[in-house]
Amino acid sequence: MQLDNRARTLLKALVERYIADGQPVGSRALSKLSGLELSPATIRNIMADLEEMGFVTSPHTSAGRVPTPRGYRMFVDTLLTVEAIDESALEGRLQPRLQNASPQKIITNAAQVLSSLSQFAGVVMTPRRESAFQQIEFLRLSEKRILLVIVDQGGDVQNRMLLTEVDYTPSQLTQAANYINQHYAGQSFDQVRLRLQGELRQLRDDMTALMQAAVEAGSDAMSEEADNNVVISGERNLLSVTDLSSNMNSLRQLFDMFEQKTGLLQLLDVSSKATGVQIFIGGESQLVPMDDMSIVTAPYEVNGRIVGTLGVIGPTRMAYERVIPIVDITAKLLSSALSQH
Repeated sequence: MQLDNRARTLLKALVERYIADGQPVGSRALSKLSGLELSPATIRNIMADLEEMGFVTSPHTSAGRVPTPRGYRMFVDTLLTVEAIDESALEGRLQPRLQNASPQKIITNAAQVLSSLSQFAGVVMTPRRESAFQQIEFLRLSEKRILLVIVDQGGDVQNRMLLTEVDYTPSQLTQAANYINQHYAGQSFDQVRLRLQGELRQLRDDMTALMQAAVEAGSDAMSEEADNNVVISGERNLLSVTDLSSNMNSLRQLFDMFEQKTGLLQLLDVSSKATGVQIFIGGESQLVPMDDMSIVTAPYEVNGRIVGTLGVIGPTRMAYERVIPIVDITAKLLSSALSQH
């Protein structure tokens, strides 16, 4: 929807003023802030049009107006002037925290850096585990109990217990493991599952169940860390944000999200498929659980391949012009630090 220049200027002034002080903005204040030489009546007419289009709304108790999620979206997409920050000074502060440490420590530090610089919550989705396996082995523990040993491509070993309907002999187990290793090593268990569905019909029936159980268990083993691959720092900062902590229901939603992490992981996963900084605004994006919350994200890379996402979680009424470059630069520095490992 196209806005003329006067409407854009007034909307920009209103959002900036509301972000700064949290109070509904009236026509008189807008007249001064916008620098436009318009009569109060003209400003009121333009604001009425903006309200009709869904960019602003009037709280019941005030003559002023506040931005809606749609108004924030218009602001961040087309009206925002990102703050010119001293990149080298910021890098100088960040780099010592993102060097000479293990990858997990670097990621934890990145979340803390995002939190301390923004004064909100910092979040980093850790790199996904390599889901392809190098080799599997079956060990018969007792009748109908088998240990599945999985070696991934990084050489890490995981074990899974299989309870089977049939008591397989050691030679049958060796035969099944050899078949999987020979035909599928280097693939993910999800890929194996798809190929096996067609191929198992040609194998002996009593081996089919074992192989299917192995693929299911292997897939579970490779994804078992899904709940733990979000690092969050500074959640407590959000307790001091009035917009988010003003009622118990909002607070409960907020901390449910941090505790469960699944919705947050889904959101970070979505943003890792995009390039550059993304802004998700509550009330507009189904992925953000609260109307008064926004999440600013950016993907990060290891050796040129996007492996995860980081970002800042804060109120919709945040200083986007300051948070966006913080997220952007942290993503670049994290990419650089992890690529050196």
